[in-house]
Amino acid sequence: MRIGELARRTGVSERSLRYYETQGLLRAQRTPGGHRDYGEWAVDRVVRIQTLYAAGLNSEKIAQLLPCMKDEDGRPNEVATPKLVDELTAERARINRMITDLIRSRDVLDEVIDTASAVTSGPHA
Repeated sequence: MRIGELARRTGVSERSLRYYETQGLLRAQRTPGGHRDYGEWAVDRVVRIQTLYAAGLNSEKIAQLLPCMKDEDGRPNEVATPKLVDELTAERARINRMITDLIRSRDVLDEVIDTASAVTSGPHA
């Protein structure tokens, strides 16, 4: 598939897809005319890249991590180094802390909403 179709199917801009390629996150074959040509596997790869970016990982860390993940094409993966596993474990811990903080913030917001709702629906409203 061409870059435009991959962009449409993943919701990622063509510019971002080109950036992923320059960062070594995504590879394309070239047509005789020089156009990028992606296999079906690229949809899954782009979704994974987006998920990892959303989790707060940078492109360098993602480039290290992607070879350790299987794509839909099931091609062989490189073995993760102990250092990479440690770094990814630390990233997971950071994400877990963020989740805990977000839940705490949501709970405080729920209390404020409950209090505000009681005030606006009370006898003086």
